Amino acid sequence: MRGIRGGWRAMTMALWKWPVVVVAVASAGACGTDAGNDEVVARMDSYSLTVADAVDLLVDEERLAADAAVIESLAQLWVDYTLLADAAARDTTFGQLDFAPLVEQQIHQVMVFQLRDSVIQVDTFVTDDELRERYQSDAPRTEVRARHIMVRIPIGATQAQRDSVQSMVSELGDRIAAGESFEALARQHSQDPGTAPAGGDLGYFQRGDMVAPFEEAVFSLQVGEVSGVIQTPMGFHLIRLDDRRTPDFAEVARQFRTEVQGRLIEEAESLFVSSLVEGAGPRVADGAHDIVREMAQNPGARLSGRAARRRLVDWTTGSVTVGGVRDVLQIESPAFRSQLASGSDDEIDDFLHSLARRDLLVREAEAAGLRPAGDSIGVLVDDARGQLRDAARRLGLLELDRAPGERLEVAVSRAVEGALAGNLSGATRVVPLGLIGFQLREGRSIAVLEGGVGQVIVEVARIRVGRGLPPLQPGPDTVVGPDSAR
Repeated sequence: MRGIRGGWRAMTMALWKWPVVVVAVASAGACGTDAGNDEVVARMDSYSLTVADAVDLLVDEERLAADAAVIESLAQLWVDYTLLADAAARDTTFGQLDFAPLVEQQIHQVMVFQLRDSVIQVDTFVTDDELRERYQSDAPRTEVRARHIMVRIPIGATQAQRDSVQSMVSELGDRIAAGESFEALARQHSQDPGTAPAGGDLGYFQRGDMVAPFEEAVFSLQVGEVSGVIQTPMGFHLIRLDDRRTPDFAEVARQFRTEVQGRLIEEAESLFVSSLVEGAGPRVADGAHDIVREMAQNPGARLSGRAARRRLVDWTTGSVTVGGVRDVLQIESPAFRSQLASGSDDEIDDFLHSLARRDLLVREAEAAGLRPAGDSIGVLVDDARGQLRDAARRLGLLELDRAPGERLEVAVSRAVEGALAGNLSGATRVVPLGLIGFQLREGRSIAVLEGGVGQVIVEVARIRVGRGLPPLQPGPDTVVGPDSAR
């Protein structure tokens, strides 16, 4: 996951993205089952995802680890697809869904970009001598080649589970220090599917290509040195630095000039954003950290009007409310929410201040008359609704193949199973529902059952061991989430 730096990028890219679904596979079970908890992985009203169906789809996909985090995420995706198919069966136009909150965020992004273009005026001319001087003093093009072993932190992990993962990675570090092969242990234990088959090799990269904790660790190593346990949003890592090199100035002068010019613009952007923040002086309220942690654990929680209006960050002309935090968390990835739920007070302060900066920028853009006209907003709403229809159609969920007299639940379950099988094979892409998914969940009875999840783990492991396959270890094509440090 590439690092995102600069005031404007942090406001417009990190906070205004469509959410990412963590896994790309799941299974639809028969509806209306009376099976006990150990035979059902998830329920949604009269629909259920059975252990047998989940095992059938997962067991042959050897690149997928049959662990609790993956299976629970499978169940959540099954819920989303079942809700989508059920909603489409009742109204193929999705007229019952409110796309305005989603579109509002797109509008804010456009407004902030327009504000940036209108207020940031900076001279980006750099002479050849100035460019060479910067290159020699900053050495910005230094590249390193490294390997890593990464073990994921399960979504929603308790502190005990996080400690257990960290301890396991620490033990791998001890084995490397005792002489075992880093490459062999990476192939066996790393859960980064993009690098594990190559012994954890990340290739060459520069500063800014990796998330901050990873970058800080790798650039502090000597060639051949192995780091201690490093934590990033993706998991816990061990890193070995294999090489370090700095290209000649002539090789990179053109690209470096572009980077320097971009840096000048970023500096001007940061100064403008900082001036807004300093003028407003946002203050985080007492108790805000615990509230954010609770919201990150349950972003679908219902709030009374009074609770939604409670201020978590306050300043002279505005505030960040509990409802506003909930809206943002509903478009963030499960991995981000999990990280925030167990984050430190400082990390949550950073999150809340980023929301305050976003609000200040949007207000500044509105004051500059940059909000689009109502007709344009209507077009965006229609476009968003059309995109969801197209996605549902590609998955086979928009128009059900329903036999005469067949119950809706049976047709929906069959369609969802087909859609998820397509995701599993790679024939179709996952459809992330984000805010729409939370709307569809309103008032529905939904549960992921721990007993059923455990039973899937046992059954998949048993079958794979019988075939002589590793029961849990993911292979090179695993699609389970943001598993790389990039």
